[in-house]
Amino acid sequence: RSANVIGITTSAVEKAEVQEILKELSQKVKYIKSLIKMRFTLSILALCGLIAFACAAPLDDPAAAQILRYDNENVADGYKFGYETSDGVSRQEEAELKNAGTEQEAISVRGSVSWVAPDGQTYTLNYIADENGFQPQGDHLPHV
Repeated sequence: RSANVIGITTSAVEKAEVQEILKELSQKVKYIKSLIKMRFTLSILALCGLIAFACAAPLDDPAAAQILRYDNENVADGYKFGYETSDGVSRQEEAELKNAGTEQEAISVRGSVSWVAPDGQTYTLNYIADENGFQPQGDHLPHV
């Protein structure tokens, strides 16, 4: 048999061939769509993996901090020292020996230390240590 479509005569064999070609094209289009979808999914998974890796990476290694300043001085009956590092830590301290050679001999230490916490806030602790014990002061410490 033959069919006449807009003045063109086609046989049943030609129709079957065209249908087979259309079927193959349809399968190829489906295959290409699945490849695109798979590639997109793999790209998203790779991006998620990179984000997870970046989030899991440790923050700055304190052991890798560089010393920016260091002072050390022995004075008459005591000492003074201070330092500052690249990770935001700094410390100053000075000590004095009081009543040397007597029964009331004591060392009096004054100092401060500052650091940057993981939350990004800078904390400072000032302290005195003498015959009255260790006396820390800081805005972050509870008040009694």
